Amino acid sequence: MNNPTATVWKGVPVVPGVGYGPVIRPEPRPPVPAPVTVAEADRDTEIARYDAAAATVAARLTERAALASGAAAEVLSATADLARDRGLSAAAAQRIRTGTDAVHACAEATDQFAALFTQLGGLMAERVTDLHDIRDRIVAELTGAPEPGVPRPTEPSVLVADDLAPADTAGLDERTVALVTRLGGPTSHTAIIARQLGIPCVVAVTDLPEIPTGTPVLVNGETGEILVRPDELAAHAAVRASAEQRSATSAWRGPGRTADGHPVGILANVQDGASAQQAAGSQAEGVGLFRTELAFLNRETEPGVDEQAELYAAVLRAFTGRKVVVRTLDAGSDKPLAFTGTAAEPNPALGVRGLRIAFDDPGILDRQLDAIARAAEQTGEQPWVMAPMVSTVADARFFAERARARGLVAGVMVEVPAVALLADRVLEHVDFLSIGTNDLTQYTMAADRLSPGLATLTDPWQPAHLALVAQVARAGTAAGKPVGVCGEAAADPLLACVLVGLGITSLSAATAALPAVGARLATVSLDLCRTAAAVALAADDPGAAREAARTALQA
Repeated sequence: MNNPTATVWKGVPVVPGVGYGPVIRPEPRPPVPAPVTVAEADRDTEIARYDAAAATVAARLTERAALASGAAAEVLSATADLARDRGLSAAAAQRIRTGTDAVHACAEATDQFAALFTQLGGLMAERVTDLHDIRDRIVAELTGAPEPGVPRPTEPSVLVADDLAPADTAGLDERTVALVTRLGGPTSHTAIIARQLGIPCVVAVTDLPEIPTGTPVLVNGETGEILVRPDELAAHAAVRASAEQRSATSAWRGPGRTADGHPVGILANVQDGASAQQAAGSQAEGVGLFRTELAFLNRETEPGVDEQAELYAAVLRAFTGRKVVVRTLDAGSDKPLAFTGTAAEPNPALGVRGLRIAFDDPGILDRQLDAIARAAEQTGEQPWVMAPMVSTVADARFFAERARARGLVAGVMVEVPAVALLADRVLEHVDFLSIGTNDLTQYTMAADRLSPGLATLTDPWQPAHLALVAQVARAGTAAGKPVGVCGEAAADPLLACVLVGLGITSLSAATAALPAVGARLATVSLDLCRTAAAVALAADDPGAAREAARTALQA
């Protein structure tokens, strides 16, 4: 595929597929004019000018969110909320009242919050990219500069960037045929949205040089290879072969099973009734992860039982007669809830989040379980419920007793290595386990999964992570209880085969990823999956594990 002048770079593959085209890059940040001192008589007007610019930016993002769906809509809405954030606005206004102009007040207020978010770490640190994106959009509005972001290509193009704001990724269209970033990881927001959109994507190409705009590039989202100036005929042939494979994949209709008939549940991740309706019309056999925090975030008061029940019932009705797994509130100091009074913590990823909120205020969990039970009664469905951030056998017992008291099927998420190590004991108290591979990798490797510099450590192909998955799966098999995966690892068709080989019984991912996962499983036997799992476990690093599994599955 190379020609003599082609160069090859390698990163972490995120979304399979092949894309070829000229490089495009995000627009540069808007120029910032020299600071001016605002006269005292004009400061109220300057504050109003900032507020108007922020409101315009928020309105544009909200409009784009209304045209999107799934994770893309969620990210755009969250970014719009950040533009409206009262704390950010107040910090800017405070500076304007001392004479700082709106542009520099915006920049200084953003720097203040970015430093705070970085210190908090975890998901809050991920919002720093969003903050900088909002800053640049507001500055552009204030100065009359073009809105920053990704240009709209007029031909099939490959987007190359150091990193991308999630709002930019969410706005990509079919003319962006591949995505390459120097930073980021397989579980970053950019990667998650690219997976939902089905755009071939490679991240963490740490040694990627500055490739000039317009340079032809071939991106292989399965191997992680980026070829700069490849042979044109060979590149077009690779794109055609990938398109044919995608066409065959889209024809897969399920149910999930290996080539020799071993059943594997193919389930969808959803966050509300609209996304559930979309998933219900796809190949999804049910819902493996219903994220309920959408009803709680950005709220000054806790939603009532009736309001929650209505949201949950919408998802249950979309999947009448099919499995729906509801995750209870997964929030905390890294996704703060205004009504809990939880204090800021120096390390929120290891703080009061998920089920831990209920230890101080069990009423929040009890009311949510009441709402789920009410939705079940209204619809005649039997939802499964699981708690996030469970750490001990006692945690699992605490949750299971509350869930079963309301007639619900009780399970817990395996995100903390302690639970993976004691999975057999946890299964004495619950009916199923669901592995959140994003957080399990993070905690296993002691590496923030949103840190660009640690993308290799937080790769779900890490053999240590796979060893824990294998231990949990063995415990499920011994107990005769299902063990699913609902992290981003379930969206990787190659890794899905390995997970099934380890003993995982169901895979839950973004709706767009399901056909590729189901179609790949349909081509391999259970024994071949087990062989791929064995060689991946025996590897010393994630790259070697990925290549060993790929070779085994081609046997």
